[in-house]
Amino acid sequence: MSNIIYLGYYFKVKPLQPAVEILIAELGYAGFESFVETDEGVTAYIQKDEWSNEILNDIQILNSNEFEITFSSEEIEQTNWNAEWEKNFNPIIVDDICSVRAPFHEKPNTKFDIVIEPKMSFGTGHHETTHMMIQHILNNDFNHKSVLDMGCGTGVLAILAEMKGAHILDAIDYDNWCYLNSLENVERNHCKHINVEEGDASLLTGRQYDVVIANINRNILLNDIETYSNTLNKNGLLFLSGFYRDDIEIIEAECKKYNLSLVETLERNNWVALKFKK
Repeated sequence: MSNIIYLGYYFKVKPLQPAVEILIAELGYAGFESFVETDEGVTAYIQKDEWSNEILNDIQILNSNEFEITFSSEEIEQTNWNAEWEKNFNPIIVDDICSVRAPFHEKPNTKFDIVIEPKMSFGTGHHETTHMMIQHILNNDFNHKSVLDMGCGTGVLAILAEMKGAHILDAIDYDNWCYLNSLENVERNHCKHINVEEGDASLLTGRQYDVVIANINRNILLNDIETYSNTLNKNGLLFLSGFYRDDIEIIEAECKKYNLSLVETLERNNWVALKFKK
């Protein structure tokens, strides 16, 4: 990877939280690959080949009146990404039941222990959306269920679903790095039933699932909700996250078009994770 050129964006944020967490999530969805929190905000990195002049246009928090955010950018030398995330990746525990940690962390006393090396992938469990999706999986029956994890990132949600008893699982992501990282993490957690694929919703034609999990940005969800509904069996469950509380109305309206009823809402720092039933 020594020939890959990166751009570094240096964001100064006031007040820091929850703005930094929101900013990292939105930048991650936009294609930024690695983040380092600083005393003043966050530094974000993106491959120069993936960058465009419009890269920040969809970063909603930059237009927020609640926070003061300024930034500068520069072309940088190659960074040792593994060293960076090892310095900044702390283990997390969700509801005292599920832990998400790196291989070098001490094993905690939890019922479900997930070991991942996120590298460039989004989905360490630290962000609100992943945290809430983990909560949804913990609180619902996955035993002998068929499950789709769409936009799987690190594969953490599919891995937990298998630990909860799911017997057929597809984990799909359009990003090659996420695809490769999910393969690694599936093997690392000794999962036997997860099929990892590289692609998008076009792969779903003719497939059926009991549960669909999609932690993606709002626009992709709105585009693909019809496809998700078509793949769901009767009484199937759809879990959606990757958007704000203000987006619930438009997401719910789209779901209603395809016989999906909202049955539960989780909220964490203005982010939400919704549970629908067909």
